[in-house]
Amino acid sequence: MDTIDAVDRKILSALTQNARLPIVELARRVGLSKTPVAARVRALEERGIIRGYRAILAPEKLDLSHVAYVEVKLMDTRQAALSEFNDAARAVPEIEECYMIAGGFDYLVKVRSRDIADYRRVLGETISTLPHVSSTSTYIAMEAVVEQSYLTL
Repeated sequence: MDTIDAVDRKILSALTQNARLPIVELARRVGLSKTPVAARVRALEERGIIRGYRAILAPEKLDLSHVAYVEVKLMDTRQAALSEFNDAARAVPEIEECYMIAGGFDYLVKVRSRDIADYRRVLGETISTLPHVSSTSTYIAMEAVVEQSYLTL
């Protein structure tokens, strides 16, 4: 595991809150000059600790406030079938997250859509037709109580 020190943690914490933070401001916040901070950020990127930077969108402002969690059971769980399902799931724009699960079903999928009718379309036309799907069970989120798009250190 890559080890990080307290300064790296401060850098990561600041960047998770605002990835557009100028190096000068980042340096001020962590108590170093800009050259060593820039080198640390570059090293964190090269080590794969920082994978990239992106905009965090407001789903409700994009008419995408409907969230459903779907338990997916497959009829075949051999490696080839899992790989086929994984590749197909990655190609579905409405799938926000997808996890292979140990337990009574095979995958837990987070689906974001406009409303229940749009979700029904996604389920019927896309998720249910993914390779090796034998059954699904849906849970509708009523309210986002905690929703983070970043890790906290």
